[in-house]
Amino acid sequence: MNADSGAAPRPSSLVEPSPARTPLWRRLATPAGVLAAVAGAFAYVGAVDPNQPGHYPVCPLYALTGLYCPGCGGLRGAHAFVHGDLLGALHDNAAGVAAYLAFAALWTLWTVRAARGLPVRLVLGRTPLWVLGSALLLFTVVRNLPFGGSIRP
Repeated sequence: MNADSGAAPRPSSLVEPSPARTPLWRRLATPAGVLAAVAGAFAYVGAVDPNQPGHYPVCPLYALTGLYCPGCGGLRGAHAFVHGDLLGALHDNAAGVAAYLAFAALWTLWTVRAARGLPVRLVLGRTPLWVLGSALLLFTVVRNLPFGGSIRP
């Protein structure tokens, strides 16, 4: 029994190693797994053309109301992005392309910090979340207005 804290000392086998002492392959396993999953999804969308009917389900909002949601055109945009057609991807879903680029930046930051044994914390306050939500709402409204044809899928 430890006289200072009144608790029994913890056996050394129960103490977790610090992140810097964890082997590099273990620190990079999760970012590598996430990258493999995303690359697999992009490979599938690149191989199976969403412009051909019957391969993917129709957007439920579009099917019921005829309105484009922020994700409408996302598969066509991803297909164009995989094939190097950046302008086509931006036309199909500009918000999706922005999300791909944001994912790439955040994944790189995550991987570098994990490799260095540093914790990865993404803490967003209310303001950035409100700005992001407002931007997606504005994108959705504009693409459904008559003058928003250039950002409509």
